[in-house]
Amino acid sequence: MGLSLIMALSTVGSSFALGQDQQEITRKVKSRVSPLYPELARRMNITGVVKVQVTVDKNGTVKNSKLVGGHPILANSALDAVRKWRFESATEETTGIVEFHFDPTQ
Repeated sequence: MGLSLIMALSTVGSSFALGQDQQEITRKVKSRVSPLYPELARRMNITGVVKVQVTVDKNGTVKNSKLVGGHPILANSALDAVRKWRFESATEETTGIVEFHFDPTQ
C-alpha cells in the first residue's frame, strides 16, 4: 500500500487564512491513524496533498476537522483518519494544519 504520510502542524490565529505565517505547534501526537488510500484514487493514479485544519481540545482529542485543500477523492480518507488521532494534553485548545501526502508509488 503506497501511502506516504507527512504531518505538518502549525498554530493559526482565530482568523485562519491560508498563506498567513504559521508557527509550529509544540503539541505532540500520541497516536495517529494513517488514512486508507481510496481504491478509486488508486485506479485513477491520483496523487496529492490533502490539508486538514484540526482543532484539538485540552485533553488531546480532535474536536473539529475541516478540509482546507486537496483532491476531493482523497479528502474523506484524510478527514476520517485525523479524527482518530490523539494528542498530548495541553492547557488550552489548539488549532493547526495536518498535511497528508498520497502517492501510490511509495
